[in-house]
Amino acid sequence: MDAYKAIVSHRAVRHFIDRPLSDEVLARILRAGRWAGSSKNAQPWRFIVVRERKMLNQLVECGRYADHLRSAAVVVVIVTEPGSFAAFDSGRAAQNMMLAAWAEGVGSCIAALHYEARARAILGVPKDLQVRLAISFGYPKPDAPQTIEGRPREQILVTIGRRPLDEIVHWEKW
Repeated sequence: MDAYKAIVSHRAVRHFIDRPLSDEVLARILRAGRWAGSSKNAQPWRFIVVRERKMLNQLVECGRYADHLRSAAVVVVIVTEPGSFAAFDSGRAAQNMMLAAWAEGVGSCIAALHYEARARAILGVPKDLQVRLAISFGYPKPDAPQTIEGRPREQILVTIGRRPLDEIVHWEKW
């Protein structure tokens, strides 16, 4: 899949089939995150790969709208150093991993870890590092319900689809 097609066809996947990711596919996803650009090449991220079902069930309790972590084949938690660009840079790493996964036929969805102290304790992350997001990865469930946390997605999402380009692009000035 070429890069543009991966970008415009990618959607959040919250429902997965029970099929593990191969080590090769997982390595490609992680390498894509590693190669993300970062401010001054600081690479302020570390990745914790979680496959154990017990751990996934515990991570679900660390964020609102994080139930999709439960059925994932693997979850990658992004741990960052404190810093002004760490959140932006880790977002770039997350997007790289998600697009690389999509190109392999693997779906994904980000979960904010609202209860950071709980996530830090579960994962054994030192207190001086930030644990704010996790990404579920797995093969999409065919004909999955269009729900988030059991509710119709229209009740949760601000909008469905994308705004038209002429609504969001300004040329030369506002």
